[in-house]
Amino acid sequence: MRLCREPILHASWLCVAVFVVAIVAVSAAAAAAQARQSDDRDAARAARRSPVVQVFEATRDAVVNISSKEIVTVRDPFGFGSLFDDFFDMPFRPPVGPHRRQYTRTSVGSGFVIHQDGYIVTNAHVVAQTAERKAIFADGREYDAQIVALDTGRDLAILKIEADQPLPTLTLGRSDDLMIGETVIAIGNPLGFQHTVTAGVVSAIERDLAFSRGMSLSGLIQTDASINPGNSGGPLLNVLGELIGINTAIRGDAQNIGFAIPVDQLREVLPDLLDIERRYRVECGVAVDTLNTPRVVAVKPESPAERAGLQVGDLLTHIDGQPIQQGIDFCIALIGCRAGQTITLQVLRDSEPREIKLTLQPRPMPDGAKLALEKLGLEVAPMPAELAEQLGVSGAGGLLITRVEPGGPADRTGIQPRDVLMGIGRHMVADNEDLGQLLELVRSGETLAVTILRVDRRTKLRLTGQLRAR
Repeated sequence: MRLCREPILHASWLCVAVFVVAIVAVSAAAAAAQARQSDDRDAARAARRSPVVQVFEATRDAVVNISSKEIVTVRDPFGFGSLFDDFFDMPFRPPVGPHRRQYTRTSVGSGFVIHQDGYIVTNAHVVAQTAERKAIFADGREYDAQIVALDTGRDLAILKIEADQPLPTLTLGRSDDLMIGETVIAIGNPLGFQHTVTAGVVSAIERDLAFSRGMSLSGLIQTDASINPGNSGGPLLNVLGELIGINTAIRGDAQNIGFAIPVDQLREVLPDLLDIERRYRVECGVAVDTLNTPRVVAVKPESPAERAGLQVGDLLTHIDGQPIQQGIDFCIALIGCRAGQTITLQVLRDSEPREIKLTLQPRPMPDGAKLALEKLGLEVAPMPAELAEQLGVSGAGGLLITRVEPGGPADRTGIQPRDVLMGIGRHMVADNEDLGQLLELVRSGETLAVTILRVDRRTKLRLTGQLRAR
């Protein structure tokens, strides 16, 4: 019996082995077929990866949606007094309650990051009238955004957020070599639909556009990429993913006619909007061409730049080991620098490479209240927190004007006590330090654009006027 069992046992193991081999073969064949299908899908997906797809994937994380809120306070026509009456010794104080009402107005817009420390570009009209702003990224992160500077003439603004990590940025391209018909991509927040991408072509360049109340923009890019309310402030990109424009306007009576501010206009004003030396209280003393090659165009006498040996005509190639491709790169690279810090510049002078060590010097803090009285003829005080809340400007800064010198520059412009000083030139005024830094370099006879907030019995108005410093 034992002799008969062994062949039977061996046959059973042989059957099991054959079965296992068959299973493995079938599995391998299935895996191979699945791999071929996956490879086919990957190949098909790769074939469909158009330049628009590549640009969107490469840039979406640097584009933000801007959600803003403005608190509007309105007086009942049958009430009396003004919002300021509660903060001044007025003969008639308004009743608190039925004669004052507030409502919140929300809006949406777009923007993009230009520096990893949290500097964002958008349109001035997206944020100029807002009390609160949030920058929302594609991954859902939200940050409170403060206004750093506004240029209403070009409809540009700089915001700052306090991010918890370095942020992705967009590369600034050029707009002086645009071709009619070349492909462009717009990313933004149209009608609140976050991170929407559209594509089209450059339809025309050097377009001028007039708006109500005398505002106009010139030299605009016209595109047929779909742009809707909420796209304002978002990027217009070329197929290399470079920023060529900032979407700003549409024609409400037409389809597929949108307009963007050329990036070269941003390049032109960005050094002043960022104002690195004023913002970080450092002195560098060098001006670099931001429209063309990064060449030194001016060196301030007796400045750190002159002492370091920089000369007009030097071509910057690196800063602290990082290559500089464009003049604006130098300006952006200085963000966050501090007094006493030494930066290493590599330059070409007469085609010969040179290394220059430049140590930034501190700038003393000026007395803003003193300068305001001397140059503008007005006295200011910090904004009371309760008043700021009632005006809907909490967190927006501003200084309360408490006295206007009769016959002084501010008086001749029409500024009144109880107005709120919100900005000078392109820059917002948050406190006395800001005011001092903005006024310290103002020369006698220089004309300044001043933005104020004025509240009367029924309305809240943001006004901009011109005054001549004395």
